[in-house]
Amino acid sequence: MAGTTEENIKERTLVNVDGGSPTAAERAFLDELVQGLGRGQVDEGHATRTTYSADQGPLPERHLPLAVVWAESVGDVQLIVRTCAAHDVPIVPRGAGTGVSGGAHATAGCIVLSLERMTRILDLNPDDETAVVEPGVINADLNAAAAVHGLMYAPDPASYKMSTIGGNVATNAGGLRCAKYGVTRDSVLALDVVMADGSLLHTGHQTFKGVAGYDLTALLVGSEGTLGIVVGITVRLKYLPREIHTIAAFYQDFRSAAAGVLAVGKARVQPAIMELLDNGTLEQLDDINGSDLQKRGRSLLLVQTDGFGAAAEADVVRRVLADTGATVTMEPSAEAEMLVELRRNSRGVEVDDEFRVGEDIAVPRSRLVDFVAELEAMAIRFNVKLKVVAHAGDGNLHPTFWLDRVDPATDADALIRLNAALDESIRVGLAMGGTITGEHGVGQYKLRWLGLEQPEAVRELQRRIKELFDPAGILNPGKAI
Repeated sequence: MAGTTEENIKERTLVNVDGGSPTAAERAFLDELVQGLGRGQVDEGHATRTTYSADQGPLPERHLPLAVVWAESVGDVQLIVRTCAAHDVPIVPRGAGTGVSGGAHATAGCIVLSLERMTRILDLNPDDETAVVEPGVINADLNAAAAVHGLMYAPDPASYKMSTIGGNVATNAGGLRCAKYGVTRDSVLALDVVMADGSLLHTGHQTFKGVAGYDLTALLVGSEGTLGIVVGITVRLKYLPREIHTIAAFYQDFRSAAAGVLAVGKARVQPAIMELLDNGTLEQLDDINGSDLQKRGRSLLLVQTDGFGAAAEADVVRRVLADTGATVTMEPSAEAEMLVELRRNSRGVEVDDEFRVGEDIAVPRSRLVDFVAELEAMAIRFNVKLKVVAHAGDGNLHPTFWLDRVDPATDADALIRLNAALDESIRVGLAMGGTITGEHGVGQYKLRWLGLEQPEAVRELQRRIKELFDPAGILNPGKAI
């Protein structure tokens, strides 16, 4: 298994890679970009290149890009792609950099193409219940604009206040409301995409239904910038719920809380949100916010119902969870809603590195309790720390394994144990019918496990698709497949 030998650990040790001054060919390329765009859109400064060289995922090796380039229009993206194609320079697209799988990590000799300045909501049609946005639009900003019309954009990753719609599309991001409303792909109707040769392609349709030809829109959603650069997104909006009820259920152990999730499902209630937090997460939230969650239980299940039937559904959920041994909030309360916001921020200011890795494994809901038990056993067996939050409504868990740094000799052993725990969690999750990533994407970091999930015939077909879309291999190389 990858990650269980000292040799593999050494390969993942952080290395700073900076090519220094550009070569004559690179200088000519950069000058051409500046001439076409303007100096305000191209930055070769060391500090900027360092800042934009990685997202929030584990960083085995740091490469600094030749430059960070900001696009401000579709025409800019086309010019950048054509210039890169002519000079055979790789392109790493980037939104807000909130990804946690290394999908926006710079690669050798690349430019980082930032789309964060493309922030226009081009159209919002309340009658058709659709919106057309540029890739740099912040998720929360689209929701604020839609709310004026009694609508919402349903996908809501925990980073919704800072992550961009383009980045959400790149990774097929999920979020807290996935249990009821699905992931990003379920809300995307059409895309405008700059291809590897700089041409502009429109896929999809303006209607909710449409099955003409192959579904290229669905293929591009989640492709992590490896097939094209998304410059326009048409999304379907949902009705803003008139009524929301939030229930907090405290349990004395995590496995009992996971069983509560299954009990709600057996009651045939469909909550909008079902979030599960273990004792380690409650401890962290108490430390950060000065709360006393741990005094009330060692695990917390948050359930939110919405729509005109929210009250009736909430009553059923309360009864079911109380029957499973939980201490349940029996009335709507501001505190329960506050707990949902704490859950959204439960990642805190932490960034994954080689000593702390948050995973993104999804298993069938029927195996949720079993997988939680296995994770707890792994933490003991490998002597690593563990905390878990989960989008329990769809079986998507985010276990975080970590260890404190001590000294070089101790740290080397710790890394071996940490990676062994990570590998074991993947192996067990897959054996239960799960997947290595429910919503964060493969990026760069999870490539080590992709072959365990997908047979070689499937991976080869994906490589052939990549070659068709990007013959020169300049679009986010070394990611996703």
